[in-house]
Amino acid sequence: MADESTQSITVDAAPEAVMAVIADFAAYPEWTGAVKAAEILSTDADGRGEQVTFTLDAGPIKDVYTLAYSWAGDGLAVDWDLVKGQMQKAQKGRYELRPAGASTEVVYTLSVQLAVPMIGLFRRKAEKMIMDTALKELKRRVERG
Repeated sequence: MADESTQSITVDAAPEAVMAVIADFAAYPEWTGAVKAAEILSTDADGRGEQVTFTLDAGPIKDVYTLAYSWAGDGLAVDWDLVKGQMQKAQKGRYELRPAGASTEVVYTLSVQLAVPMIGLFRRKAEKMIMDTALKELKRRVERG
């Protein structure tokens, strides 16, 4: 897997509230700009998504891809890997939640390998833009309730 990018943001909410929004895949089209559809293919024993297919439309970037999720027992992290995609050969990501008083620091790590070659500098810039947007949208959704 190629290099990964990491960003973080502080959300004015408890980790449980943040993770509840992250885990509610069916609602992603309501609050994310790029996810147009999310279909939960399978769930774990706790009812959380194990495999989810997303339809992404971010202007020039359009893709349909499936991710496999692994949830931490303490409720403070979720990891995912690409199962299949059209534009991606690989994707590995993680949300880690760090309690900070009445707030939560959300640390987002992402690595994407596209099916078409892309210069590393441009790929990292795209990852950072995706992550920045995702974190800001997550913060807005959680804090609005």
